[in-house]
Amino acid sequence: MNKLIMKTESLCPLCLRLIDAEYIEEDEGVYLVKNCRQHGEFKTLVWKGKTKIEDWMNKKIRNFIKNPLTSIDKGCPYDCGLCSEHRQTTCTALIEVTNDCNLYCSFCFASAKDKEFHEPTLKEIEFYFDRIKKQSGICNIQLSGGEPTVRDDLGHIIKIGKHKGFEFIQINTNGIRIGQDEAYLKELKDAGLSSVYLQFDGTEDEIFESIRGRKLLKEKIKAIKNCIKYNIGLVLVPVIIPGVNDHNIGDMINFALKYTPTVRGIHFQPVSYFGRTAFMPEDKDRISLPELMDKIELQTKGAVKAENLKAASCENSLCSFNGSFIFDGRKKLKPATKRVNKCGCDTVDAAEGAAKAKKFVARNWKLDIPAERKYKMGNSWDKLINEIRIGKFSISAMAFQDAYNVDIERIKDCCIHVVSKEGNLIPFCIYNITDIGGSSLYRDKV
Repeated sequence: MNKLIMKTESLCPLCLRLIDAEYIEEDEGVYLVKNCRQHGEFKTLVWKGKTKIEDWMNKKIRNFIKNPLTSIDKGCPYDCGLCSEHRQTTCTALIEVTNDCNLYCSFCFASAKDKEFHEPTLKEIEFYFDRIKKQSGICNIQLSGGEPTVRDDLGHIIKIGKHKGFEFIQINTNGIRIGQDEAYLKELKDAGLSSVYLQFDGTEDEIFESIRGRKLLKEKIKAIKNCIKYNIGLVLVPVIIPGVNDHNIGDMINFALKYTPTVRGIHFQPVSYFGRTAFMPEDKDRISLPELMDKIELQTKGAVKAENLKAASCENSLCSFNGSFIFDGRKKLKPATKRVNKCGCDTVDAAEGAAKAKKFVARNWKLDIPAERKYKMGNSWDKLINEIRIGKFSISAMAFQDAYNVDIERIKDCCIHVVSKEGNLIPFCIYNITDIGGSSLYRDKV
């Protein structure tokens, strides 16, 4: 028998009109079911696996925006900027410094190189930093694209952000240039680069050929080794696509552990269908968060258990999971987090969750170890503290939404915001969402 889990609002994937939606539990899993008066019914698998959706969801004390940059006219999600209906502050702000790229990937949020070339000036980028600060104060910054390292002045952009008071600045990169050009990477490090968010889809070149169009494993390893040389923490970021690399999840985790402490963690992204891949997917084309957690446990042979991966306290609980571990260097992961049983009456403070999320990323994704102390330890207590400090390793995932599975409640809780050309802050998923024809609500305006 079908069971109604909850009601929400969504978008029609053909016209992006706001429509009612319901989470319906069936034998196979939980589906988002919605009906557009013009285009009919759409049904998308959103949750499947051992973890029950009711046991996963958090109740939250909402953190409404106190100084909105845009007013409400049409209502969510058409007035983003952020508006007063938004329920979470910015944890990470994305600045797209170019739409150019040195790859042409089959899966690309930004549809890089498909549209007219655009690269904001340094003056415009300074304005973006100011707008972020005005809206959300000091938060974590990710410089993205396209491919940000195609810009020769990326170091100068990092310096601008540092001068504005932003302490954690990360680049989202495919790693090609930082693997080939050590001097460029050193320049970024000297400018104040905190972390590298490295696109990494697997340990087999066949995977890279399928997703990125060419063999890239050797170039990824070069990028990692250069980050080791210059003491820059990095996170491996695989997009997980059923039938392409979902068999390789355990091997990716083991690969990451080989390069600790420089590799600070692995951040999975279940595939979303927007941007360059705005076609209508089937259930077999998706992998939900509980399925991903189950595969992690299975493919690591229980070294990482699903119970050590928990819902976030910052964004909506249906968006992500995270787990903290200590790696002792002897191929053993010690869990530092464990999921707690929900009693149905517990609540999470969204403001507190945002503060914790910002600190977690800034502290754990950055490699903050003086080179001269990396292998020199004092007494046994110092050794233990040092092991915990540098041995931290995170396993996390973010399930971005597309026009088929978008939930407006999740959009309102989003803490990852893209800065638009006008200087408004747009929740990441709604910024990138495209209809089946590739048209968007916000990205096309850039």
